[in-house]
Amino acid sequence: MERGAIDIAELAGPFDLQATVESGQSYLWNRADGDTYADLHAHGGDEWYETVVSPIPGVVDERVPLRVRHEGGVHDGTLYWESATDAVPLIEHLFRLDDDLDAILDATPDLPLLERAYDAYEGMRLTRDPVFPCLISFICSAQMRVARIHGMQRRLRETYGDVVELGGERYHAFPTPEQLAARTEAELRDLSLGYRAPYVQRTAEMVASGEADPLTAADLPYEEARESLTRFVGVGDKVADCVLLFSLGFLEAVPLDTWIRTTIEEYYPDCERGNYAETSRAIRERFGGEYAGYAQTYVFYYLRAGGE
Repeated sequence: MERGAIDIAELAGPFDLQATVESGQSYLWNRADGDTYADLHAHGGDEWYETVVSPIPGVVDERVPLRVRHEGGVHDGTLYWESATDAVPLIEHLFRLDDDLDAILDATPDLPLLERAYDAYEGMRLTRDPVFPCLISFICSAQMRVARIHGMQRRLRETYGDVVELGGERYHAFPTPEQLAARTEAELRDLSLGYRAPYVQRTAEMVASGEADPLTAADLPYEEARESLTRFVGVGDKVADCVLLFSLGFLEAVPLDTWIRTTIEEYYPDCERGNYAETSRAIRERFGGEYAGYAQTYVFYYLRAGGE
């Protein structure tokens, strides 16, 4: 096992591990104390978080067990890690530590709601999860609270994922497309996936067979990429936008979930255009275009935790 540390003071902008991991972007991490997503207003914590990272083309070719912990402040703290390999490049990728966060937020409009959200969760960054686990996570997200979405992904890992060891501890990797494609709808329903079970099975089958690859969206213009992902069963425009934003690096994507639709209704009603594509384009422009997804994520987390 290898260990190391990243000095947050050397990053371009602040970083808050707990806010990043527990803000509804990723459902692939377990908090070591078992309380992942227990708090709506989660930030600034110093617990260990654990995962097994699935292969990411150009970053890592095999499954890597990884544990991370944040001690100290968002400007001058330390991010400690334990892994089976040198995890610094992987951590930088997963948490977008290569982003100049201050410059990105400065490039978004001076809107009071954004300023309040930025202040509340200083140091929260977007995630860059492996694409297949991200896709399955958000297929499971429809009409679900974040804690229940996380629970579904944990059960999928523990039931069908391979065991990977680190320092004598056993961790479950996210199931491969082939492993999920081999499951029946009834088996997946037994894990409380409900009506999402056939969507998960069929999407996994599409990926496993080579019928469709979510990674191909990464090479397309944004709105074409969103349309490309809707090929997968159970994936509409909102789920596609989540995958684009939280896995494939489309920082302009603004998923129109319940909280963002409420934001439009209460703060920016002129952005409501009657359909997803036009409304998404309007709120994306209101949030500054290029980095609108950062603004969206802060607003989502801020309002979901009770901000006004």
